[in-house]
Amino acid sequence: MDRSIKSDPLFFYIVSITIKDIAKILNVSHTTVSRSLNNSPLISQETKDRVKEVAEKYKYSPNVSARRLVLSRSYNIGLFISTLSRGTTANFFLQTIRGVNDIVKGKYTITVESVADLVDFHHIKSRNFDGILLMSQSPNDDTFIGQVLNEGIPIVVMNREITDFKVTTVLSEDLGGSYLATKYIIDQGHKVIAIIEGKRDFRTAFKRKQGFLKAHQDAGLKFDESMAFVGAYDLESGYNAMQNILRLTRRPTAVFCSNDDMAFGAIKAIRESGLVVPDDISIVGFDNMDFTQFLTPALTTVQRPVEEMSRRGAEILLEKIEGMDNSDSQEIHLDSRLVIRDSVKKIT
Repeated sequence: MDRSIKSDPLFFYIVSITIKDIAKILNVSHTTVSRSLNNSPLISQETKDRVKEVAEKYKYSPNVSARRLVLSRSYNIGLFISTLSRGTTANFFLQTIRGVNDIVKGKYTITVESVADLVDFHHIKSRNFDGILLMSQSPNDDTFIGQVLNEGIPIVVMNREITDFKVTTVLSEDLGGSYLATKYIIDQGHKVIAIIEGKRDFRTAFKRKQGFLKAHQDAGLKFDESMAFVGAYDLESGYNAMQNILRLTRRPTAVFCSNDDMAFGAIKAIRESGLVVPDDISIVGFDNMDFTQFLTPALTTVQRPVEEMSRRGAEILLEKIEGMDNSDSQEIHLDSRLVIRDSVKKIT
């Protein structure tokens, strides 16, 4: 911008101030300004307030209609999830939507689709999507990722490591979270522990079992694979798996469930058998869904940052769309944490 005309009070009513102009005024990077305007948690409130003050003073506006004409943009972002049927819980879906919407609301519309439901990729075109966020749970999504890259559409993949393509990924520590949960069970004196796994073709299920096994290995315990049961991340599969566990000749004293829905189903099966949690069998879940703190007993579980993962993915995607992030690939890891409640008994 020509500094000689900045003093003209009419200038900003003729030409909209840009993000780069605000950055120059405040002597910060345009990335900082963009993230401030997007209310990113990575930016301090003080900086956000300074950016907002300048933006309001000079009447900054994204001017979506004009930019669409000039840049031939759709101002539509595609949010794709591996599947919207079995394996994707309502809570997981809600947190994903909420996180993305926090960042893009008022700037872009969001189209939500399931990769598994796509008959073909005829509408995966740059004229339809300015960018795509993929909440990926399965390697089956790789064909879709390849199509998006071939079309030159900016993409950020969340929830799963990608090895065959150069893409930016935002990941939660599934392995680390299940390790913490299993180590806690072992530290409470349990030595015979069963696991209800998630869907075998989901990467999250694989990672969580790896953390479960690593905790056993580090504690010097040998895990018996007859104590492993496969679920589908839903209530019914947790219930059925727990019924099978209760039929074992050697019954475990604790069960690690690869998500909270399956933990809830397992607790129902335990109660119907006349047993009590945690006095007879301890239960640990994964995800820290809203209802877990209101169960009786309240469920010990792993807090997985799905909403934060979605926000970070959306932030990075907007920066790619605006040309502020030109990196081919990077991996961003978000920590999981153990939430200790009342569903694990200490064995002395």
